Amino acid sequence: MTSASLLDAPARLLFLAQDPARVAAQLGGAALTLLDAAPLRDDISTDEITPVPILTHFDEKLGRYPYTGFRAGDTQPIGIDAIRQSGINVVVAGKRYGKGSSREHSPMAEKSAGVRLVIAESFERIYRQNADNIGLYTSTDMGLVARLQGGERITVDEIVAGRDALAAAIVKAGGLLAFGQAQLRDVTPAAESAAESSDMAGAPPRTLFEKIVRRHLLQTPATAADPQQGDGVFLRADWRFIHEYYSGMAAHMLHARFGRPLRLADPDRIVVFEDHTSYVEESPNHVRAGIVPNVRAMCQAQRDFADAYGLRQHRTLTEAEAARDTGANVAGISHAMMAEHYALPGQVVVGTDSHTPHSGALGCVAFGVGTTDMANAFVTGAVRLTLPASLRIELDGAPAQGVTAKDIVLHLLALPEIRAGAGVGKVFEFAGEAIASLSIDERATLTNMTAELGGLTGIVAPDAETARFLRERRGVDAGIEPWMRSDPDAGYAAVLRVDCATLSPLVASPGDPGNGVPLSSLTARPRIDIAYGGSCTAGKREDFDYYHQVLAWAVARGLRLPDGVTLYLQYGTTAVRDYCVAQGYDKTFAAVGARILQPSCGACANCGPGSSTEASQVTISAINRNFPGRSGPGSVWLASPPTVMASALAGELASFAELQARY
Repeated sequence: MTSASLLDAPARLLFLAQDPARVAAQLGGAALTLLDAAPLRDDISTDEITPVPILTHFDEKLGRYPYTGFRAGDTQPIGIDAIRQSGINVVVAGKRYGKGSSREHSPMAEKSAGVRLVIAESFERIYRQNADNIGLYTSTDMGLVARLQGGERITVDEIVAGRDALAAAIVKAGGLLAFGQAQLRDVTPAAESAAESSDMAGAPPRTLFEKIVRRHLLQTPATAADPQQGDGVFLRADWRFIHEYYSGMAAHMLHARFGRPLRLADPDRIVVFEDHTSYVEESPNHVRAGIVPNVRAMCQAQRDFADAYGLRQHRTLTEAEAARDTGANVAGISHAMMAEHYALPGQVVVGTDSHTPHSGALGCVAFGVGTTDMANAFVTGAVRLTLPASLRIELDGAPAQGVTAKDIVLHLLALPEIRAGAGVGKVFEFAGEAIASLSIDERATLTNMTAELGGLTGIVAPDAETARFLRERRGVDAGIEPWMRSDPDAGYAAVLRVDCATLSPLVASPGDPGNGVPLSSLTARPRIDIAYGGSCTAGKREDFDYYHQVLAWAVARGLRLPDGVTLYLQYGTTAVRDYCVAQGYDKTFAAVGARILQPSCGACANCGPGSSTEASQVTISAINRNFPGRSGPGSVWLASPPTVMASALAGELASFAELQARY
């Protein structure tokens, strides 16, 4: 049978170049070669493909907006409707295309605008899987550029050549829901002998990740009975969670294909969070765009969906609601809540957020998926995964006083191997002397930021600290079973070693979390307008211990925030808030002049107070990402919780030790 042609019209290419003039020329009708357009932009994030305000759309309206956040130089050369009006159907970019958020809105916007194929030197895992799931073609074969410009016919078979069999089947089926409807009606657990083979004599040595996956494998007609690295599989997920930016799209997809009512698989294992939009009325981004009513409608769509199917929901209260709260409300940022209330060692947890690996700190397999993956999982209970390789991150030595897990991960992000893409799509297994000394909250900082490292997930083998956390924080006596560790001879793609004893406080300069440098190496210290402590990465109990340590030191010396500096502190969950109030931290925060915010994603996702409003503003932040436009139009430096507080008090970048030396 002849394979279908990829394009139904002559190829019209757009090279996402570093030079804005070249981008503008192409939109105006100029046809460039790859050589003409070079150099291409690397590290194009989903925040640039579809900025946050666009996420209130989940249908064909998205086609007006692709690349409206894309930056070339200091400009954003692609406006609303530009892609549709120019007839672009092929987009070409550099390395690590689609990094960052798991938002499926990005490939959906591209496809809705008429783009049929995205060619890049490499892709981030979630973006590419999302594209597969909705029928947007992707390729890393840069040789296709000249062939397309020469008028050659490219077939779908050529595009999927080299992909794993499951990915190829999904692409050729036209997307995951079409594939799932045909192939996933009668999934069954893999045979017990295969699932538990890692515990049997003579079994090959495996990593903890591989053991957990084996125990959750589902047998389908399209997957191998004994899958190997690089094969596509489906897993049974112990927990599936979603938040308000994705529920409306998932419901729309499911009802359009299957009608009403839906038959959801194991609905008691689905959790719905409203955690991104609590402060939308104070979000400059949303207010300026005039989309607050759209956001409220989006939230209502999620509530309606959850109510219709009896799904458990968590919603962060507004400040006014919180003031009237009797304590019954349990809410917060979704992935932080999963670690606080649901995830357990040895489980599989999937969520529609790239920071889902947060729960990997407990010794479970936790990874982010797109909307279509989650919609499919809602009705089948099965979640798709291409079996990845693992990196072992050996963290040796004891971190010095004032060095936190955030400093460790900023160091990892700046390593040449990671910058070159060594972590893309891989499992980061954290081990070593330093890991053994870190709390679960600190371990969660590492696993959470596996997203920025480019990985599928991060994981730490459960130990006595894990058992303590579960017992003291959750009242759960979860036994740590003997199999919950990697075998001594398990295989890794590479082992990276870091001597944590040599590290000092780090900061990442604006533009990318990988721009990390020791703070002590900066001779010029930028002034600070905004300081922000919060987010899933830095809104945990121990992060607030750090905030309080620095601020209490300042209050004891009569220090307050300098003029022109605004400090925001935002709890990650209601449990963290209640802990801080019980400890009296809120009084210290108020004494120094900080604004306290209820649990929500907030400024990290440009969804509330703490985001910049002017390009001239400089922010020091404990969040995980500082991509262009991520937290407003200004510049964002990333740092650890103590460095953020010290910088707020100093009015410029400073570590806590440097601040103490001044007084």
